[in-house]
Amino acid sequence: MSKLDKDQVIAAFTEAYTAVNGKAPAIEAKGGWYSVDGGKNMRLADLDTLTAELGSSKPAKETKTAAEKPKNVAEKKPAAVKKAAKAPAKKKAKKSDFSVKAFWADKILEQSSEAKLPR
Repeated sequence: MSKLDKDQVIAAFTEAYTAVNGKAPAIEAKGGWYSVDGGKNMRLADLDTLTAELGSSKPAKETKTAAEKPKNVAEKKPAAVKKAAKAPAKKKAKKSDFSVKAFWADKILEQSSEAKLPR
């Protein structure tokens, strides 16, 4: 494992990020962890690999599609809320005779006929 120079890695990452996104990233460093634009914390080695990914053309397209995905997810959220509203209605209509206490009592007695049930 080679030692990475913090200043060189951050400078290279800033250049690659600016080339792809058109703006400089806000990098916060705290205890050996680096956060880019308030995102997920990562180590210096992760920043180095991300620099290589930003340098190639394929990950640049993936970052654009990743930016589009939250819009699609936001559109799908109302549908998820509607499903959640329907789910409790089904639970109210369905009754069950299952009892956890009775289940464990049967299970204990099946394992050993000499076993005593808990209080």
